[in-house]
Amino acid sequence: MSRSVLILGASGQSGRAFAHAFAGDGWQVRRFRRGEDPARAAEGAGLIVNAMNPPDYHDWAGEIPKITALAMAAARASGARVLIPGNVYVYGRAPGPWSAATPHAPCSRKGRIRAEMEAAWRRSRLPVTILRAGDFLDGTEPALMTGKVVLKGLARGRITALGPADVPRAHAYLPDFARAAVALADRDDLPVFADIPFPGHCFSVSDLAAEIARQTGRELRIVRFPWWSLRLAAPVWELARELGEMRYLFAHPHSLDGTALAEWLPGFVPTPFAEVVAGHLPR
Repeated sequence: MSRSVLILGASGQSGRAFAHAFAGDGWQVRRFRRGEDPARAAEGAGLIVNAMNPPDYHDWAGEIPKITALAMAAARASGARVLIPGNVYVYGRAPGPWSAATPHAPCSRKGRIRAEMEAAWRRSRLPVTILRAGDFLDGTEPALMTGKVVLKGLARGRITALGPADVPRAHAYLPDFARAAVALADRDDLPVFADIPFPGHCFSVSDLAAEIARQTGRELRIVRFPWWSLRLAAPVWELARELGEMRYLFAHPHSLDGTALAEWLPGFVPTPFAEVVAGHLPR
């Protein structure tokens, strides 16, 4: 297989992580430019990473099918396998831990859109890997939810919970996630449709606060996120409407089953939780 990867959405948070990880492993990294012909862009690629997403959840119903069609056109023209960063929206409120065997039962509009997208890939019979994760973490990416909201008040001794503080939730350290993607790309025995959950780290806001206190010696006050402010802004602010729909995920305990990842990548070692947290603290 050609060790040339075409990344759709290379300027986004996950796209940047993928580009860095693949380049670090010796792959030739090519970045798709919007407006470019997908078939021509994918010529000679051995892998296509579809990390393209509309910013701030903009018009998912209209944009996700367009992005999917673009990635499929590139895959058909090149014969390359496609890797898609998957999310957990498709599971709705199903009990965990979630795995490829967990039925898709989305309880949100965005969950239904993602479930329809994945079903389209399965029907296509194109080779695709869905590497599925919870919320991304990366201290070098302050626009991610953890830095932008949860730890925004850290300097003032506060940490923000978007749901009950003791609810454990799935998170993925973005450099680890990208590193796993690179390792999977080197496998030539994956099934045509591979749905592989990335377990990452499962923790609650209380767990996060306790680890920060352990490392800094400073106790934090946990405050609740003011969802009421988003409800007020929803009529005029698209992002507020879209975030409100996903509120259930901050109250629903969930984790991802790591069995499949361990089978495909038996030597994969994630970055320790303490180190991930340290990367979010002021230096």
